Amino acid sequence: MCGTESRTLLPLASSASGFSCCSSETPTRSAAGASTEYGVEGLTCGHCVQTVQDAVTAVEGVDSASVALVAGGVSRLFVSGSPADAAVRGAVTAAGYALSTR
Repeated sequence: MCGTESRTLLPLASSASGFSCCSSETPTRSAAGASTEYGVEGLTCGHCVQTVQDAVTAVEGVDSASVALVAGGVSRLFVSGSPADAAVRGAVTAAGYALSTR
């Protein structure tokens, strides 16, 4: 299989005050109230990202979900729409991961 490896490049997550893994606020809503950001622990690869995105997208009220992977740190989950926070937390937990408490 040498030379046939396929990799998906994921964007690095950062915030204005540094890297997102150092952020202590979870969840946060944008000024417009249409998007919420959560910290997710335990994600290590693209498959983990896809699992969480799929689980959260299935939640009632979610328009879209995307994850900025921070392997070994706290990844950022961005959810647009108006789902209940408890439903998002439940979807992430059911997928085998945890929302950050810091």
